[in-house]
Amino acid sequence: MPETRACPLPVPSAASSPLRRAEHFVWLTARVLEQRLFAYHFLHGAADPVETALDAYRTDGFGYGHALEPELRGPAGHPLHTARALRVLDAIGRCDARRAERVCRYLTSVSTPDGALPAMLPDGLPGAAASPGPAAQTPAGDLLTTGPVVGLLHRNQVWHAWLFRATEFCWRRVETLDATRPCEVQAAVAFLDGVPDRPRARAAAGRLGRLVRERRLAVLDPDLRESWPLAPGHAPGERLFPHDFAATPHSVARAWFTDEEMDRSLDFLAGRQQEDGGWPVTRRPWAPGTEREARPMVTIEALCTLRAYGRAIA
Repeated sequence: MPETRACPLPVPSAASSPLRRAEHFVWLTARVLEQRLFAYHFLHGAADPVETALDAYRTDGFGYGHALEPELRGPAGHPLHTARALRVLDAIGRCDARRAERVCRYLTSVSTPDGALPAMLPDGLPGAAASPGPAAQTPAGDLLTTGPVVGLLHRNQVWHAWLFRATEFCWRRVETLDATRPCEVQAAVAFLDGVPDRPRARAAAGRLGRLVRERRLAVLDPDLRESWPLAPGHAPGERLFPHDFAATPHSVARAWFTDEEMDRSLDFLAGRQQEDGGWPVTRRPWAPGTEREARPMVTIEALCTLRAYGRAIA
């Protein structure tokens, strides 16, 4: 048999477009799912290959596992894996009632007594996953997990019995949120961007926006970012910027920031593309390999945000 050799990918020059450099990075480092998703978003790829790649992460219990969310290792299912799967289906226009029915059965099975999703499943129970820290044996519902899922299902006009109590849980949390954790505000925005009651959503968003500015949760001048307070438990690089709250100009969080503040934020985001073409992961890595798996995801998200605001990436 003749020896076969891999054909190396041509390395883009430093003057290449952000998209060209990111493409090279994705082909070299990404999992099949992120490669297919990149092709769908930026190379006129089809949706079917993305969904086929996502199906590989399904579990027997109607959820998703197998480290779909890189920080949760092992084959077991987890709500955060399922939330990631729903975002992928939403991105390719496949988050319909038929597909969501199966997912909602899983969400019902792992919900807390108040109808919400826990941040972590109890250790030793079906669906528990290897995670960054110990999980409570009787976990409470968490807006961080529940809000994005509920908002996404509403945005796709999915209705299921699980959604009723989960929606009420989110409203209670969002309307009393004291903005102690920036990531909770992000989860609240994801909920408010999709929930059907738009007047109520705009009122809640207005209150949250005032909190974000009063508590300095968003860095409004990236050049002075070291002077902004760091949220408890966050790594030095985990400060959030306007684009982290308003990933698209249609988000309720866009009204929180002036055009000048958003432009500075987007300039900063564009400038964070690294020499290898990818964007960095700012969270503290928990296990070996998680950062490598997460960077293509972060890179696709950065490109989508820049494109949503009309920034040139090609």
